[in-house]
Amino acid sequence: MAAVYSGISFKLKSKTTSWEDKLKLAHFAWISHQCVLPNKEQVLLDWARQSLIAFYKKKLDLKEDIVERLWIYIDNILHSKKLQDLLKNGKTINLQISLVKVLPRLFGCLRISHLQEEQLKALATSDWTTELLVVEQLLNSVANNNIYNIAADRIRHGEAQFHFYRHLAELLINHSQASVPAWFRCLKALMSLNHLILEPDLDDLLASAWIDAEVTDFRTRKAQEALLHTLFQTYVKLRQVPRLFAEILGVICRPAAEVLRQPVLTSGPSRVLSECLLELPPSQILDTWSLVLEKFQSLVLPYLRGDADMALKSLSLGSLLHCIMFNMRSLDSSTPLPVIRRMQCTMERMLRELVRPLLDLLLDPQGPELELWLQKISDSALLLSYTWAQVDAMLSINCSQYHSVSGALTDVALEISNLPLLLPGVETCHWKKIEKFTAQFDSLGRYCLEQLYLQRMKRTLMQANFQSEEALCSLRCDAAYILGSGRESLNRGTAASWDGQAGTVRALTYPVAHWHLIVSNLAILISYLCPDDVRSLASVLLRTLPVSKAQEGSADEEPSITLEKISSTVLHSPLFPEMQSLHSAFLICLTEGCTSILCSGVQSDPSLLSQQLPWLFEKDHMVVAFWENRFAKVGPESVEPKGEIAQNLLSLVKSDFPIQLEGEQLESILGLLEVISTLQLDSLLTPYHVHYFFLLLSVAITKLGSSCSSSVTLKFLMTCYRLLGYLQRGRSARSVLKIMYVSDIFEIMLTSLFKASSRFPVNMDDPSWLEFLQVIGAFLEQLMQMLIQMKLSLVLNFRKITGFLHKLYTEATAGTQVENQNPWGRQLLLVSLTKLCQVLGPFVRERKQQHEAPEALSELLQKAILHTGAVLQLCWVQGAQGQRLPSVFIASVSTLLEADVGQHSRHRTEISRMTDRMPLSHTAFYQNVYSQLLSELPALAGDSQCFQAAMRFLTLFFLAPELHPKKDSVFTSMFHSVRKVLADPAVPVEVIQDIEPHLGVLFTQMLEVGTTEDFRMVMRCILQGLDISNMWKADLQAILSAVTLTRLLLNCPLGGEKASLFWCACPQIVTALTLQNREACQEQPVPLAVVGPILDVLAALLRQGEETISNPHHVSLAFSILLTVPLDHLKPPEYGSIFLRVHNVLFSILQCHPKVMLKAIPSFLNCFNRLVFSVMHEGRQKDKGSTDDLSVVLECARLVERMYSHIAARAEEFTVFSPFMVAQYVTEVQKVTLYPAVKGLLQEGIYLILDLCIEPDVQFLRVSLQPGVRDIFKELYNDYVKYHKAKHEGERRYTV
Repeated sequence: MAAVYSGISFKLKSKTTSWEDKLKLAHFAWISHQCVLPNKEQVLLDWARQSLIAFYKKKLDLKEDIVERLWIYIDNILHSKKLQDLLKNGKTINLQISLVKVLPRLFGCLRISHLQEEQLKALATSDWTTELLVVEQLLNSVANNNIYNIAADRIRHGEAQFHFYRHLAELLINHSQASVPAWFRCLKALMSLNHLILEPDLDDLLASAWIDAEVTDFRTRKAQEALLHTLFQTYVKLRQVPRLFAEILGVICRPAAEVLRQPVLTSGPSRVLSECLLELPPSQILDTWSLVLEKFQSLVLPYLRGDADMALKSLSLGSLLHCIMFNMRSLDSSTPLPVIRRMQCTMERMLRELVRPLLDLLLDPQGPELELWLQKISDSALLLSYTWAQVDAMLSINCSQYHSVSGALTDVALEISNLPLLLPGVETCHWKKIEKFTAQFDSLGRYCLEQLYLQRMKRTLMQANFQSEEALCSLRCDAAYILGSGRESLNRGTAASWDGQAGTVRALTYPVAHWHLIVSNLAILISYLCPDDVRSLASVLLRTLPVSKAQEGSADEEPSITLEKISSTVLHSPLFPEMQSLHSAFLICLTEGCTSILCSGVQSDPSLLSQQLPWLFEKDHMVVAFWENRFAKVGPESVEPKGEIAQNLLSLVKSDFPIQLEGEQLESILGLLEVISTLQLDSLLTPYHVHYFFLLLSVAITKLGSSCSSSVTLKFLMTCYRLLGYLQRGRSARSVLKIMYVSDIFEIMLTSLFKASSRFPVNMDDPSWLEFLQVIGAFLEQLMQMLIQMKLSLVLNFRKITGFLHKLYTEATAGTQVENQNPWGRQLLLVSLTKLCQVLGPFVRERKQQHEAPEALSELLQKAILHTGAVLQLCWVQGAQGQRLPSVFIASVSTLLEADVGQHSRHRTEISRMTDRMPLSHTAFYQNVYSQLLSELPALAGDSQCFQAAMRFLTLFFLAPELHPKKDSVFTSMFHSVRKVLADPAVPVEVIQDIEPHLGVLFTQMLEVGTTEDFRMVMRCILQGLDISNMWKADLQAILSAVTLTRLLLNCPLGGEKASLFWCACPQIVTALTLQNREACQEQPVPLAVVGPILDVLAALLRQGEETISNPHHVSLAFSILLTVPLDHLKPPEYGSIFLRVHNVLFSILQCHPKVMLKAIPSFLNCFNRLVFSVMHEGRQKDKGSTDDLSVVLECARLVERMYSHIAARAEEFTVFSPFMVAQYVTEVQKVTLYPAVKGLLQEGIYLILDLCIEPDVQFLRVSLQPGVRDIFKELYNDYVKYHKAKHEGERRYTV
């Protein structure tokens, strides 16, 4: 085994070790794997750095040779492959420099500072990445440590640093590395140091870092965006944005292969430019705008005809103009008149001198490369036309003094000749020609033309008489053009994503931009579209929905727009159902999709099937008309012909159902069902509701082929019945029951499921099968509850349901059928019978109490109970006995017991008040189940559903004394079984927490009915579990069991002698908890699974013992517990959990035991300060790591702020201590740099304590605090006076 040299760090710092030996040791530590130091690389670099800084600050006397060798040592580390590998693997090495002579020497260590031009060009990207990462760190160190002072460098050092940075900037710009994020970050750092460093090369910087850069990687794009943000913001502050734009225009207008250039304004640069423009005053915007116009007119427009490169330049300049015009602050009536006039002149000039000449070029194209030229010119011309029209409309609306050349937006009299033009001065015949050739390209031009038509629609709608026939005709034509323009492209579809910027619309992204335009303006368009266009929209919407649930985007992906995302947004929009025509058309499209798949699986005569299932064969609007006509013919409810459809469906499911779906068809229809599940089915109009009910029912009872897997089959059936349930919770639910009885739906559904269940190759304990049973049971229960709520022929329906289940029961229990009966069908039968008992039992019991229960319903319930009991006993005999009981079985037994007890407890209001002790029909069976449940309770704990069902059964069993065995005490048996669960090492703490509410229900009933002796036995067991010897024996489960039992007791309503017994034992419990906590906190690692529950119980005891804990000593013991609980070296979730519990204990003392706290305020504050200091520690800004866990710290900081407010509310008790609290706060806070959000919350709290401080307290703090801490206090107090005190003074004055 390799030797571990752990004393090297000590020897490097030792004054007795010679420098010769130190250098040898440092070299050995770097290269040797035998040297193990925590964070070795950082330690060694820090040692060398600190040694050099001490030398240059004259604090250390070193020979020149040693200094040189220290530099060589750093140089070797920075160039080592080992460091490069560490950096590539994501490790961060900090070079914290605090001395100006050290920056050039460190840069000199880099390889790029020594290489010749040819060698630099040959340097690989990976080498550049490594070098640039180091440069970035060094530049950040310069910025963070204030090493570069512009004035001092100029006056004292002859701009030595400036010239060095200029040299570095030239190196970076002349050797562009646009694929490396660190390259952009280095340039950003240089710009932040001094904009003059980069300004001489500003044009080359803009070219290499933006306009000519090909940036595709997300991280690199973000780095580019950060650089451009710094660049623009710098020139905004300097008020030199027009100058910056002059450089940008110069770069764009340079001769270049334009086809190879990326769009100028992708999402990142566009976002940066938008932020910049919004901060500029109108005068600077107009200067910049005029500058772009002049460049366009002088350098591009005269040479545009027939030149494809110039056409591309015109598009780049057009995109820039579009961004400027769209992101300026709007003028309004308060804007100075000269600015408005200048704006109006600029708008008129742009229309006259740029937009119209560009459109004229389109009308008379000439020259080579016609297609590309024509496309790009149309893109540029139409982008500027749309931009001009949009800005013109915006200015006309917001600024009454702006007079548009388009005329007023609201004319009193509207004639056809007064309808708005697409653009002033361009005749309709010209637009027809433009439309003709833009239709050839899926391009930006076509998209902008659609925007122009949309803008005209908006202007028309703002006219006073927009409802005239001429206006309506114009609106319909414009809407039809917008939709029709991109119809073919949408039909072709695209997988491309669009960044939302007009300038990046291309052939691939046009369908996305077109669909985005339509969807964004549906509220305007939908009213003027013909039915065919609405159906077309609905079809596109359905076709472009995601085929599966969209996965969460990666953190390394830029947000983008796709067809799927747009359509998904529409589908989930609350406004979608409000657009009735589109919503209805979409419902019909979905119907057609489902029926077409079903019809493809028809295996019999379609003409006969169309008579039996007519809703599957109607087309388009006839789907709804079929049900509307049917309801028109229906008379009063009592004479409705309900049998026809039911008999058709029953005959089909009983025979070989004539529609069969295979695997692919099933997957397709499942996808459509997933779409249906996102709709608001509960608000459908009656015809749609009824149609969807029968469509979904038809889908659910369809036969599935052998190629359909069991998992997909179960998912399919669950989806169908969930949707049917959701639908029947809607406002039109009753309409279905006008056509078909509930009992018919019940029979159709179960007949189909029983036939299908024989083909389920799935384990009966499979979670998907159990979930399936739950879904089916929920729908059956819902149907029967509807019967009761709507009072729909109760006896008739329940008799048919019971008769049908009796038939299934007879088949299941017949001797010849037992072997053939499939177990899945038996479980379905069990669920069905259970739900019948569950619904009918309480209803009959309630009516009995009111003497209104029909005798027929009581008889039907009795039959259901007998059938359920027989099936359960059959299951017990054939599998459940001796094995772990499934949740379905336990739930059914519980329901049966409840119904059985209800039948035998006539005219009683509560099961627990039984006095006649009438024997039940299944006593022996219940006792067998009870015994088995007690024995396997720990095994059931891992399954929440099973455990909850078991607790329900045990609670019911406990409340039925005639079932109790004669020999043993049921209370004792149940209690010891619960203890076994809590003390079982195989049951995790998380599971205990999950099952605790279910245990609480059982415990409440047990303690209410149990005797005083039973309660004494419980208390003895708790105190035995809390005995300190259990901690010494490391029997944590015994301790945890006792703590959990105590918590359960505290949640139970105790009264009389039982309450007295508990509170008499409370001092013993508190003392035991104190000892347990002290021992636990000495363990490493600390068993938080025990400490956390101890704190919970302690807080509950203190709250509930406000009137009963009489000895202050027992309250004071809580402080000793809190002072030993660890708050450091915890993971964020653990920290948040423990912090909250400590806070709750403190708060309980403050609120419920004020007298004890008054005598122990120092102890209280010591505990509270631990919380404050831990928040400071956890909420400090770290050198590395993410802020993902900050939410936990913020929540803790809020609790601290709240506690400060409670302390401040008790001013009398805490006034004396307030200066000491402030002193402790500032002493600790000066050690860390907090995240602003954490700091804000803590400051708000300490301000409340400063409110308690009188002037002598403040003077005392100013004098007594240490110099560094004094500065922190001064800053805190100034903020307190400026923000907090001033605010409250203002509030007080306002109140007066």
